[in-house]
Amino acid sequence: MSDTRRRVKVYTLNEDRQWDDRGTGHVSSTFVERLKGISLLVRAESDGSLLLESKISPNTAYQKQQDTLIVWSEADNYDLALSFQEKAGCDEIWEKICQVQGKDPALDITQDPIDESEEERFEEIPETSHLVELPPCELSHLEEIADLVTSVLSSPIRREKLALALMSESYLKKLLGLFRVCEDLDNREGLHHLYEIVRGVLFLNKAALFEVMFSVDCIIDVVGCLEYDPALVQPKRHREFLTKTAKFKEVIPITDSELRLKIHQTYRVQYIQDIILPTPSVFEDNFLSTLNSFIYFNKVEIVSMLQEDEKFLTEVFARLTDEGTEDSKRRELVNFVKEFCAFSQTLQPQNRDAFFKMLANLSILPALEIVMGMDDLQVRAAATDIFSYLVEFSPSMVREFVMQELQQPDDDVLLINVVIKQMICDSDPELGGAVQLMGLLRTLIDPENMLASTNKTEKTEFLSFFYKYCMHVLTAPLLANTVLDKNVKDLQEGSTKSNPVCPDNFQTAQLLALILELLTFCVEHHTYHIKTYIMNKDLLRRVLVLMNSKHTFLALCALRFMRRIIGLKDESYNRYIIKGNLFEPVINALLDNGTRYNLLNSAIIELFEFIKVEDIKSLIAHIVDNFYKALEPIEYVQTFKGLKGRYEQEKDRQSQKLTRYRREARSLDEDEELWFNEDEDEEEAEAVDKSRMEDDYSDGYGAANGANNGKAVALPPTSPPAAPNNSSASSVKTVALTASPVVKTALVGLVDYPDDEDEEEVDEEEEEEQSPRKRPRLSS
Repeated sequence: MSDTRRRVKVYTLNEDRQWDDRGTGHVSSTFVERLKGISLLVRAESDGSLLLESKISPNTAYQKQQDTLIVWSEADNYDLALSFQEKAGCDEIWEKICQVQGKDPALDITQDPIDESEEERFEEIPETSHLVELPPCELSHLEEIADLVTSVLSSPIRREKLALALMSESYLKKLLGLFRVCEDLDNREGLHHLYEIVRGVLFLNKAALFEVMFSVDCIIDVVGCLEYDPALVQPKRHREFLTKTAKFKEVIPITDSELRLKIHQTYRVQYIQDIILPTPSVFEDNFLSTLNSFIYFNKVEIVSMLQEDEKFLTEVFARLTDEGTEDSKRRELVNFVKEFCAFSQTLQPQNRDAFFKMLANLSILPALEIVMGMDDLQVRAAATDIFSYLVEFSPSMVREFVMQELQQPDDDVLLINVVIKQMICDSDPELGGAVQLMGLLRTLIDPENMLASTNKTEKTEFLSFFYKYCMHVLTAPLLANTVLDKNVKDLQEGSTKSNPVCPDNFQTAQLLALILELLTFCVEHHTYHIKTYIMNKDLLRRVLVLMNSKHTFLALCALRFMRRIIGLKDESYNRYIIKGNLFEPVINALLDNGTRYNLLNSAIIELFEFIKVEDIKSLIAHIVDNFYKALEPIEYVQTFKGLKGRYEQEKDRQSQKLTRYRREARSLDEDEELWFNEDEDEEEAEAVDKSRMEDDYSDGYGAANGANNGKAVALPPTSPPAAPNNSSASSVKTVALTASPVVKTALVGLVDYPDDEDEEEVDEEEEEEQSPRKRPRLSS
């Protein structure tokens, strides 16, 4: 077995329930012959003395806490803890302990009674052990009982023994009976002891004890005991709140008495957990896990019982949509449905599916369409929460409903437009509801959750529906607050501020930022639909008006929208930007920002840097041609000089490319003109041929501008006849002279044709031997 040593502190729990530091040393796990088993050894780092020698027993409950702490109990009143300097050392020793006990190292406790039935746990207790002997249930022994309950909390096995003892002979009920006696006698000391006892019993974490404590007869007394915290000068009045202040409202009378009692119990236990009990300490982290489970299963049972009562739910939704229902009653109905949906989150996935399908069959979405359009803010807020549960459960179900609304001629209001209008009209200065609704809209229009649908046309159909019937409602505030200024020419010279945003208040800016966030999402995830909409509505131009906003976060949202468009590297978007000169407001914003080094400056620079790095040629050419003079003075980054460099490189490449295929036609020199003039009296055939040669020269250059820049070379009188090829024999005539010797000079046709490439290569090699006067000139 490994003998690895790790630095630790050894702690023991004293009689006052405080941890004493026994020293610092190095821990190892090794086989000890005397103990006949693998043991934990800690030797002091100062003198090497033995601080701890503890055999790892298969039945000892070890607990790992906070990644660097291992706690366990070796005897009824002897608790130990090792505090590691390094997490790695703690993990290594924990693995050794789990290996000896045959447990999974992923667990934080090796012998947890929560994970095992009472019968199995009872069998693991050695036969020689015995149950905890409880003092008599009398007022004079309350302090002794409180000390006993508190002392067992650190040991899972001792907690188990105490729980079994408390269950026998109705001991717990007798204790709660003493509470009423103490309160009648105003025995504050006894009441403080009862607080410690009841709190400790809750931390025993036993479902069987909870059944007794939370029964109808006992739960109020339990709450009463927990009012008398010794740390408080005056006791709390929790019972008064639960019995008088908190009112149980039945929106529809519940005829099932068992269901009613279960609802009361769950509310009170939740109150105990959330309000009365203090936050557990680091050694009490897992003490209330069974209490959480108790509440969880209660909620599951309530939902199941309500689902089975079809008459009850049918009446709830009938009254919810009834126009004659009073506003106060409708508010209660909506809040009930909201709580009902919240409880459903405790269900298993298959049961939750059945739950929401039941709500769909009960027409919950038409009901929401009605209540979300009401003026009551509380009703709208509750309806929004219900809608969020439905969207989270099944976006496809909601999409299917809103598209079916089109087929109902009597319904001219679409649910999704009601949601958009509620987002736009949120009266909260912080737009809390609008943020929530924007998130729901994004989920509905997200193609990612449409891909798994059995209906393969859902994406196309819903997006077409959304852009046709809903997008104009979403963008209405944006278009209304970005009115284009047509009198830009009337602005004072030198001013870059045009198209002001009105009104430019904080709440409007927040709303426009939310809308822009949603539109940016559309640019990223929708291709055809959003592109068509942006170009048809000239939407980017309107968005860039917001670059003038005094709210920097809004200007950044507008810039982010443009950045996402450019990031797609779509040439149709690029042509749209160039045609509309849409870089102008961005560059104006950069210039107006001056020398301030802020987020707006960095974001704009990043936009141009992206264009440079990705080498988007059309945008680079547009920016350099139109804005480089304004941007040239910006030298604290090399972005704009880099754009200019890219522009020049591309210009050079284009020039070189042209010179390969388009050389400047050479003018006739004086000797050639003389030669043509002297030969005017030659025979008629030669005159005709020469005329055709000139025609071919001008036609070829004009038509193609010369595939090789019209390698036109006038032939001297001594040149031999050029051998015609298949492609040019009929159109290019050369002069045939009979008495001249063969001279090896260039044989170049007056016009080159695309299919003469092979001959051109030979011609070019021979041209190199000609005089420089006969070489064609390259166009600059």
